[in-house]
Amino acid sequence: MEAFDLFVIGAGSGGVRAARTAAALGARVAIAEQSRVGGTCVIRGCVPKKLLVTASRYRAEASDAVGFGWNLEAKGHDWSALRDGIAEEVGRLEHLYRTGLDNAQVTIFDESASVEGNGRVRLAPGRTVWAANIVVATGAMPSPLGIPGAEHCITSDDVFGLPHLPARVVIVGGGYIALEFAGIFKGLGTDVTLLHRGPTVLRGFDADLQHAVAAAYLEQGIQLRLNTSVRSIEALARGYRVTDQAGNGFDCELVLNATGRLPNSMAAGGALALDQTGAIVVNDRYATSMEGVYAIGDAIGQLNLTPVAIRQGQWLAESLFGASQSCPPDFGVTPTAVFSTPEIASVGMTEHHARATLPDITVYRANFRPMRASLARSRERVLMKLVVDKRSDRVVGLHMLGRDAAEIIQMGAISLQRGITKREFDRTVALHPSVAEEFVTMRNHD
Repeated sequence: MEAFDLFVIGAGSGGVRAARTAAALGARVAIAEQSRVGGTCVIRGCVPKKLLVTASRYRAEASDAVGFGWNLEAKGHDWSALRDGIAEEVGRLEHLYRTGLDNAQVTIFDESASVEGNGRVRLAPGRTVWAANIVVATGAMPSPLGIPGAEHCITSDDVFGLPHLPARVVIVGGGYIALEFAGIFKGLGTDVTLLHRGPTVLRGFDADLQHAVAAAYLEQGIQLRLNTSVRSIEALARGYRVTDQAGNGFDCELVLNATGRLPNSMAAGGALALDQTGAIVVNDRYATSMEGVYAIGDAIGQLNLTPVAIRQGQWLAESLFGASQSCPPDFGVTPTAVFSTPEIASVGMTEHHARATLPDITVYRANFRPMRASLARSRERVLMKLVVDKRSDRVVGLHMLGRDAAEIIQMGAISLQRGITKREFDRTVALHPSVAEEFVTMRNHD
């Protein structure tokens, strides 16, 4: 029986970081991946999706350019060129990930694996390998729709291989994935209808951002139907008909199930405790119910973000092989973004959370048209928001909707991590003219 100091199941961002860190610390490491090395983020998630988002925004950029004196002739969009270009880039990144593992002398098993018992990993062909420590880092998978005709849907995983761009698409869902792909398809010229069973999109985000992005999507011509549950999907002679609970039908060429993702805990093999959502149960040091077995990333159903999985993987490897006695990483101040168009980014408490948690808060808002919108004659707007603990003057929430929101909030997250106060924001010299300067010149509050 082959033996390793560490066996990682799943070669996504978190698993690869755990494997490479452990190998650098002298451990004998193996990793198993039944799909492509790189995981959801690199292969069919964050990276290729961001490239699609970028492509979808050029239509508006070309339109805006006219207001600045450019005479641009639009000749349409070549979906196959974009699709194949993204596939080439993903292939390049996968090669880099695989090469990094090879260079770290990590043994790669290109097959599925599962926990068989203490110190034992069962590989797909049926053989067993032994490992002193096992890490499950298998990520998440699309949530099934569970209605008649659900087999006619595709998921976000399938978008990157579409043979052609659909003329009309119905998207079911109202979270990150739904909003991002609604913006992508609309920007590329597709007629988009989004059906969401909830009263607002982007559950968990600040209410002002929820309402602002919904308004922007309606203005762009995206049909946004809230409080709408899908009852069935029917295949037609050409395309599909999606029927809601009220009997309304929406005909389209493609149906995208974007109702979220569930923890992929199949690698637990029935040997590990799971919670009611199917996530692997871990303690505060990522240990599962079985001694010597750990789990990180989306498989544990906590913060489903790539940088979180990477931090977890690195810390776990260091704690197992680097004699580190440090505490696990603190994700209390974790920035996040939705690459919708307009873009959304947040860090810290929402206004609702702050009001429910703190005795007294002050909320500062700025809502304006950016400079470029004037000459472009576009209706683009920017929303920026600071949530402040009135007693301590600490800024506890930073939120933005608008161009480059993710880039700006990433830097703001450093300030929140350091416990910055509103007074310190006010003392910071503005960088003019910029959108970001609004965060240090805000005076209007509720």
